[in-house]
Amino acid sequence: MPRLAFLGPRATFTEQALLTLPEAEGAELLPCTGVAAALAAVRDGTADAACVPFENSVEGGVPAVMDALVADPPLVIVREAQIAVRFALMARAGVKREDIRSVASHPHGEAQTRVWLRDNLPHATVMMSSSTAEAAAQVARGEVDASVSAPVAAGVHGLEILADDIADNAAAITRFVLVRLTGPPPPPTASDRTTVAATTENEPGALLGVLTELAVRGIDLTRIESRPIKGRRNEYWFHLDCTGHVAQPAMGEALAALHRRCTEVRYLGSYPRLAAGCIPGSSAARADRPTPGEPGPGISEQRFLAATEWLADVRAGLRT
Repeated sequence: MPRLAFLGPRATFTEQALLTLPEAEGAELLPCTGVAAALAAVRDGTADAACVPFENSVEGGVPAVMDALVADPPLVIVREAQIAVRFALMARAGVKREDIRSVASHPHGEAQTRVWLRDNLPHATVMMSSSTAEAAAQVARGEVDASVSAPVAAGVHGLEILADDIADNAAAITRFVLVRLTGPPPPPTASDRTTVAATTENEPGALLGVLTELAVRGIDLTRIESRPIKGRRNEYWFHLDCTGHVAQPAMGEALAALHRRCTEVRYLGSYPRLAAGCIPGSSAARADRPTPGEPGPGISEQRFLAATEWLADVRAGLRT
């Protein structure tokens, strides 16, 4: 029986997302306290894979996840899920809205209900929890007066919903990813996404060079975010989502080019994407790009061969 870790406790949005994936059918679900614990369960063999929140349409990427994915040992994304996020204000039985002086939620939950909380609970102190479900558990334990959580958490923890659908942006969507140890990626489909992280020299035009490698090959960049590298001042990981699959010629050429150009590249997975979009193929690439199999301008033969070997290993699931 496969074991799947997720950001717990029970009744989190992450558990709801995990249950939409085919991998969850018949699997043992392991709730973990915090994103780091869920990913550590995969790295130490406690779990076969982990589901964690990855990106929110309002707040962007989840920093803890982006940082953890570039740590060792390597992990790769094999599937994604998206759910519409619905928040409710809940409290113990008998508590009225005017009695609330403290509210707990996950940082992303607080960010997505900040205006509502300001307008409706101006005198309440907002506290951060490891998850929206844990915030509801804190209410049940009497540690805080109320929580902003998924409505399902009220039933799990015996709370009453005082206000429903309180998100500032009713159209908010959160993307979750299923992550496992390095291995061959899922086969290409009609619509895939490839996620990578890269670092560059701190010099003018370095990031432009990275983006150019994608653009000249017709690769659609759908997300870019930066995260500071711990312990290295003024150095950053650039996290990129691109339309396409590592097995496709254009994407493979682009990743090899990034490996030649960047100081470090982490391949974080190719997997089916839920959003509609076309797959960039070799016909989308510009005629003036470097010829496949030949070094581009300013690239040494050694670096070209190293990038070619790296790409072959990535496609085989041997490294990231």
